[in-house]
Amino acid sequence: MANTNLQFKTNYDVSSKIEPFYKGGKVQISKDEKYIFCTCASRVNVLEISTGKIVHSIEHDDQEDITSFALSCDDELLVTASRALLLKQWDWKQAQCTRSWRAIHTVPVASMTFDSTSTLLATGGCDGTIKLWDVVKQYCTHNLKGSSGVVHLVEFHPDINRLQLFSSSLDCGIRLWDLRSSQCVCVLQSHYSAVTSLSFSADGGTMISSGRDKICTVWDLKSQKAKRTVPVYEAVEGVVLLPQKQDFSQIGVKSKDLHFITAGSKGVLRVWEASTARCVYTQTLPSTLSPISEDEEEKDDDPRSLVYLLHLPASSRLATVTAEHNILLYQLPGLTTQQQFVGYSDEVLDVKFLGKGDSHIVVATNSCQIKVFELLTNSCQILYGHTDTVLSLDVFKKGFLFASCAKDRSVRVWQMDSDSGQVHCVAHGSSHTNVVGSITCSRMKASFIVSGSQDCTVKVWDLPADLSMAGADIHQLTARATEKAHDKDVNSVAVSPNDKLLASGSQDRTAKLWSLAGEGTVGLLGVFRGHRRGVWAVCFSPVDQVLATSSADGTTKLWSLQDFSCLKTFEGHDASVLKVIFVSRGTQLLTSGSDGLVKLWTIKTNECVKTLDAHQDKVWGLHASCKDDKMVTGSADSNITVWLDVTEVELAEEQAKQEDQILKQQELSNLLHEKKYLKALGLAISLDQPHTVLTVIKAIREVEDGHKLLEKTVLKLRVDQKESLLRFCAVWNTNARNCLNAQAVLRVLLTHLPPEELLQYQGARTHLEGLIPYTERHMQRIGHLLQKSMFLNYMWQKMRVAGAPSGMGQDEEMDTTPLEKTQPLFMIDKGKEKGSSEEKQDGDDSDSGQDEDPNCPVEEMEDDDDEVSATKKASANVRRAQNGEGAKTNGNHHSESEESSEEEDQEERDQTTVKAVKCLPASSTPQCQTFTS
Repeated sequence: MANTNLQFKTNYDVSSKIEPFYKGGKVQISKDEKYIFCTCASRVNVLEISTGKIVHSIEHDDQEDITSFALSCDDELLVTASRALLLKQWDWKQAQCTRSWRAIHTVPVASMTFDSTSTLLATGGCDGTIKLWDVVKQYCTHNLKGSSGVVHLVEFHPDINRLQLFSSSLDCGIRLWDLRSSQCVCVLQSHYSAVTSLSFSADGGTMISSGRDKICTVWDLKSQKAKRTVPVYEAVEGVVLLPQKQDFSQIGVKSKDLHFITAGSKGVLRVWEASTARCVYTQTLPSTLSPISEDEEEKDDDPRSLVYLLHLPASSRLATVTAEHNILLYQLPGLTTQQQFVGYSDEVLDVKFLGKGDSHIVVATNSCQIKVFELLTNSCQILYGHTDTVLSLDVFKKGFLFASCAKDRSVRVWQMDSDSGQVHCVAHGSSHTNVVGSITCSRMKASFIVSGSQDCTVKVWDLPADLSMAGADIHQLTARATEKAHDKDVNSVAVSPNDKLLASGSQDRTAKLWSLAGEGTVGLLGVFRGHRRGVWAVCFSPVDQVLATSSADGTTKLWSLQDFSCLKTFEGHDASVLKVIFVSRGTQLLTSGSDGLVKLWTIKTNECVKTLDAHQDKVWGLHASCKDDKMVTGSADSNITVWLDVTEVELAEEQAKQEDQILKQQELSNLLHEKKYLKALGLAISLDQPHTVLTVIKAIREVEDGHKLLEKTVLKLRVDQKESLLRFCAVWNTNARNCLNAQAVLRVLLTHLPPEELLQYQGARTHLEGLIPYTERHMQRIGHLLQKSMFLNYMWQKMRVAGAPSGMGQDEEMDTTPLEKTQPLFMIDKGKEKGSSEEKQDGDDSDSGQDEDPNCPVEEMEDDDDEVSATKKASANVRRAQNGEGAKTNGNHHSESEESSEEEDQEERDQTTVKAVKCLPASSTPQCQTFTS
């Protein structure tokens, strides 16, 4: 197939993540305007504006949802309230809770705010009460009653000397509380729906309130009466008074009268003149975005509506929060978009790399908006154009042009400016009769796109040659060719690298190959049959005449484009395989599935070399970068992950590790040679190799006074080194060959270290518990050896040995003293029997792992034969000596036949020789002795 000399990928590692950080609720910006605080279920996330990264995450231990929070005006204290009716005070920079107390509210807290001195905290509860807390002296100062229903808004007057608090609840009135008397001074009545926000003038004499009843009211706080009611014709969620000493002529402010900005259900910012109740400026919508109609405005979940408006006075900026959980920063006085952050992407349906050097990613979510993220800052451009959920994306070769398709039955082509990075729509086409679920671009140059739809057709759309010079105009595309491709929904389409072939995959379980060479037609070349369920994705190999398909049957298949046969099948996913792409120049595959896994396959060996537990839900988006050095995945769990190919990094690290191991082994050898045992033991422990450490322990024990040297060396080790040594002892003790060394080290540790210190070691309890059963087994083995050695001693004392004096009594008491030295059984003529001296064995405990081996080893059998032959020779010498003495005494010589008969009798007696071979410790008795009777 492809080039086999290419280095295969082995692993990917997470490079960066784009995760949900805001899922609705309160948003607050720090006084220094560097951080955005926002709720996300049971957490308060702190987003750094300059980098777009989550720098802190505050979460309650009980993991209860946070209902409200407030940041003090000096940015030092953060207080959160949860459904568990707990208030917690945080040092948010360290993510540490410094204090917690029970809220006296009987139901959860709905709103809270600090005063300008950061000492008083007001909490509004769902029980209709307001409580004030002195966070310095830590007690409740006020309990204000009288509100009806949920108190969803509390706000201190900016002039702390007035000691006034404003609140609003379900009765739509604005209550003014005098904190000196703890009484409600008055109720400001003007709104007929929920009051959403309050804004105060610099002198504190004027206040503007906004409500969902589509009006804003200007209040004179001295007279406590409404000065003017301004109809704004939309449900207003936020209002901000513009500073009077700045120039805002770019947004229609021509006079020094009071002006304010509103944000609401229409999704745009508007500037109003309070004195005339006239709108002097309306924010310009993107060219592809139409204003929200009155019918759409009534919908509470319209993604374009604005739910918060915040003023950043130090940097002269405004921040808005959309119903789709996007946070946008605008620069005054021109209201130009500065930054956009996506708090929650919902289900990610597709994702692709975009821009020079793959600096951006374009994402299709469960939304009609397309999001383009800059990977460096996580700042996002939100593209408007489609009117229903965008389902699929594809990028042209150069990376600055991409196409999209959506449920609105249309396709669009978008272009990124290579200098500014701004993206705008350049072409639009719509002639499908049903949802357009897949789209692909031409590979060689930006000449056409192909779409597949739930109307079972594929369409080829030609792009104009001057597409990049379109400017503000949007080209209207017409389909060059339309073909009914399948019997069911078309799930995927792909164009071959030479732009001559088209592949389509369908819910009808088939994939098809089409020719794009004909003018105005799409010709069928063949059908790929074999999947048991619908085909989710198709992809051409970049180098071979091979097509890859993935299916809901959990398999991925490779097909030949010549005879349409199945070449290979890859099985490994537990559910549908949603995407498949080629990497490593066509030698490997990446697949993603409904099981949340991403798998890396090597085609040649047909094996999965890596499984990435990438997401918690379906992985719909999967794309590799142009340089093939990273990939991006997008999932239904709302997470987008950028992965970096770390194969070369891992190989380099492994090589460096091996070289380091060699150097350390050499150093260890030198230290042992120089008898620097403490350094040698420390170095061996750092290698984390139990066998190497055991070698050092053996070397220490072999020297003179080894037990003292071992004790001295072990006690000088650091605590972490002693922890490792205890862990190694548990490993050594499982083998009878090494148990003596393990017990020697344990003796030092248990003798000199107090139990309290030992139990502080990591995993000490587990290691000590593991030592006990093996130690008991070794003790039993030694006990059995001692018993058998006593039996051997008894045999030695009681058995008669040929040629020994017969003066020993039969009932003589047995000598039970250990056999320190053993006398030779026979006096053998050294001149004749040099080669049959008694065998001595090394006292090594290498065979101590077995109690007794019933099968005598070959070497021992050979040694035994030597011992038997030596015994026979010794017996023959004794006979010759006896025969000689008899001849001298009697003066008679026996015949040759008689001597032969006596020799045969002696041989029969020799055959009764009994051998007792027993392995004993070297300090007690020789390991092998031969006895005869």
